[in-house]
Order: sequence, then C-alpha cells, then structure tokens
Amino acid sequence: MEFDEDKIKATILYNLRRKKVIGGVHTHFDTLRRGFPSHIGKDVNKIAKQLVKEGLLIIKPAPYGLQVSLNKDRLREIEAFIERILEFKF
Repeated sequence: MEFDEDKIKATILYNLRRKKVIGGVHTHFDTLRRGFPSHIGKDVNKIAKQLVKEGLLIIKPAPYGLQVSLNKDRLREIEAFIERILEFKF
C-alpha cells in the first residue's frame, strides 16, 4: 500500500475518529504510529505534529507522556477530509 502525506493524515484522523478519541478522551502520542509500516514511522510523527499545528489534533501534556485527541470543534471538517481522501462515508 502506497502512503502519501494526505493518506497518512487521513488514516491517523480516521483511526482516532473510529476509536472515538474526541475532546476529553485522550490517547498516547506514540500510538498514532500503530498500523503503519515501521519504515515510515518518522514520517507519521512529523505529520502528526503538523496536524497539531493545523489545530485538528489537541495535545495534553501528562507526567507519563504526551496525549492527543481530535479537536471536537473541527469534527465536521475532519470527517469531510477523511471522506475525501479515503473515500469512506461516516
């Protein structure tokens, strides 16, 4: 399977949306790499940091590591992006 930048973004967002990691529910930043081949792990981390800068992901610092969740205020935009890139309907 070929991964470009938009497909990686959409897959990260889809995995978080499917698991309902929205708003007050958080998951560890390192779990975002799960499901991707190991040779693109650095790219996934870089793209996840871009998603934080774009405001699609919210970070929460914790004593045991960085936690992330989807921005609930931009959920419609996130779902539209996933549908456009992955051709998946919610």
